[in-house]
Amino acid sequence: MSTFDRNTQAPYSVAGTHAEAGIDQGLRAYMLGVYNYMTFGLALTGFFAIGTVMLAVDSSGGQMALTPLGMALYGSPLKWVVMLAPLGMVLWLSFRIQSMSASTARTMFLIYAAVMGISLSSIFLVYTGGSIARVFFITAAAFGALSLFGYTTKKDLSAWGSFLFMGLIGIIIAMIVNIFLGSSALQFAISVIGVLVFAGLTAYDTQQIKEMYYEGDGHEVATKKSVMGALRLYLDFINMFLMLLSLFGNRE
Repeated sequence: MSTFDRNTQAPYSVAGTHAEAGIDQGLRAYMLGVYNYMTFGLALTGFFAIGTVMLAVDSSGGQMALTPLGMALYGSPLKWVVMLAPLGMVLWLSFRIQSMSASTARTMFLIYAAVMGISLSSIFLVYTGGSIARVFFITAAAFGALSLFGYTTKKDLSAWGSFLFMGLIGIIIAMIVNIFLGSSALQFAISVIGVLVFAGLTAYDTQQIKEMYYEGDGHEVATKKSVMGALRLYLDFINMFLMLLSLFGNRE
């Protein structure tokens, strides 16, 4: 009887092993796609940020002076369009991505990353280039560790979602209030809490993106999920970077 049991269980054991290996391989490819899209988006943002500030600032005379393009981007009402365009685009992309084709979603994500680069170019007028680079690498190291935790942990992080969302709403409200108050103490508190919130969101979003994977998804659906996941992690990275820059950046 015991021999019969072993023989009947063996095929199922082998089949289960092959199925798990297939899912694991597919999941790795899916997550690699998410990280590749996110990394390319960040590279595009950096390229447009640096390119914009090079065109907007003239430092040939030993001092920084705005070119006509710089005056238009940073010293005219156009600056509000530059500042708010990424917010409008990310809201539009979040609501419309389900109805887009995979290629359109990918293209819109890259356009969004480029627009974000133009918007973020102003940080080079506020902070030194060395401190921006330093904070970027600190953010990259922290993001990598947090995302790895979210990917590998067996703990269910779904309970974090509502808490982190409330924290995010609180940060947005506090930032709007501080536009009128101009309080350095409130800005410091926003930055500290913001780092904690986006650190938590990095781990939480990574686990949620991992759970979005389904082996039976076709190429179109899998690509759209990768783009959606990349957008979430991209936003976590950018916001954590800006909060850390506010705390540790050296001002010009």
